[in-house]
Amino acid sequence: MELNELRNQIDNIDDELVKLFGKRMEVAAQIADYKKENGLPIFVPSREREKLLDVSTKAGPDMDNYTRVLYSLLFELSRSYQSKRNIKTSALHEQITEAIESTPKLFPQNAMVACQGVEGAYSQIACEKMFKSPFIMYFKNFEGVFNAIDQGLCQYGILPIENSTAGSVKKVYDLMIKHNFSIVRTFRLKVDHNLLANKGTKLEDIREIYSHEQAINQCADFLAGLKNVKIIPVENTAVAAKMVADSKRTDVAALSSRNCAELYGLVCLCASIQDKGNNRTRFICISKRMEIYPGSDKTSIMMVLNHKPGALYKVLARMYVLGINVIKLESRPIPDRDFEFMFYFDLETSIYSEEFVQLMCELDELCEEFKYLGSYSEVV
Repeated sequence: MELNELRNQIDNIDDELVKLFGKRMEVAAQIADYKKENGLPIFVPSREREKLLDVSTKAGPDMDNYTRVLYSLLFELSRSYQSKRNIKTSALHEQITEAIESTPKLFPQNAMVACQGVEGAYSQIACEKMFKSPFIMYFKNFEGVFNAIDQGLCQYGILPIENSTAGSVKKVYDLMIKHNFSIVRTFRLKVDHNLLANKGTKLEDIREIYSHEQAINQCADFLAGLKNVKIIPVENTAVAAKMVADSKRTDVAALSSRNCAELYGLVCLCASIQDKGNNRTRFICISKRMEIYPGSDKTSIMMVLNHKPGALYKVLARMYVLGINVIKLESRPIPDRDFEFMFYFDLETSIYSEEFVQLMCELDELCEEFKYLGSYSEVV
């Protein structure tokens, strides 16, 4: 049989499938109306299990798994369509609506902001890109920034969350599970790492190099070319520069920003030594209060899903049905819970869209637990 003939058969079958799919969704709509009138839940797990067993048995061994996947997606489509017809305002959506209405139209120019590290840190640079005239309070570690927000010492906090070369800052993700906060803005900072040392230091004399572990990872190729040099991680690139300056030694160096060279009286032995030229770190700006500024088109959430096959697939299928783009998906182990994970999602959708509203109202049924982290725009 010729290929065109086979394709014609496929087209004819697809025509029938489209008609039957439309009929199925019409009946699903009627079921939704009945459930609404009688106060019944949209999702009935036992009915879904029975249906999957029935269709997979009818499909036979060769098509069993394929049929299960197809009908799992059909169920998600039906539930999404039913939820749209019976959409109920959730407590979360009410909070988001209130935040949209109460948040000022302009992002603040001046504020007390918490940053990790010391003067010259990349967090400071990112902070000054987001705020016109910030008052910065420095903390030794990332948890100090979260605590400053929790305790009301600072209105905002700046934290690195991922790097285009070295990946996610896992410590920040772990702290995001622990603390309550809202992301109000993000910024992608171009990062240039430089080898800084005290005056009179020669490259061949260096025996120790200090920096943050992310910066060390981002400069792996350069560091691999150095012989007999000990690489020592510290809490911040600016802290590394300050340590070198305070030591007065001519056998140590730091991977840090050019700002730190002038700030701490150091010289640049090698400039822009990161492995990739387009090296960017994404910073989040967090607040204790939920703030959603005009133009917010990104949303971050965390979910705990059932530890069962297909749990993540169902969530992604629902987002796909709603036309919501998942731009980041990260899993992190939940502290004190063996083999359980929190899934972090960055979603791209306007806060004013129907799809956003529907998803926010459906989060309860999609997972065991969820945490809304905020809706925001990204400064470039």
